[in-house]
Amino acid sequence: MNKGNISGVTATHYNIIEYIYRKDQVTGKQIAAAFKVSQAAISKQIKFLISNGLVEQKQSISDRRIFNLSATEKGKFLINNSEDFRKTVADQASAILDKTELETLTALLNKVLENLKV
Repeated sequence: MNKGNISGVTATHYNIIEYIYRKDQVTGKQIAAAFKVSQAAISKQIKFLISNGLVEQKQSISDRRIFNLSATEKGKFLINNSEDFRKTVADQASAILDKTELETLTALLNKVLENLKV
């Protein structure tokens, strides 16, 4: 996450920002349901994202009880920059490895991800 020059951004934060960016105008309740976690857990993450300028919260005009979240330009930059970096790495790997090697690498990485306990 240092590419976006934002300290303390975790993979969870990144996933939340990306969800908000893709959906636009979502509530904490919708995010909690999508990630299958409590609203309290999401609320803590959202506070971090707002305080770091990655997400903004605005009160709904139609229902003042609802607060919608959207990604800021800084949050969008983080997501887009990360996607560009991943594409560059994937393109370089594709240039180095043949099809069979790429399939093997993908299978091995999936196995690690499935069994990784963080």
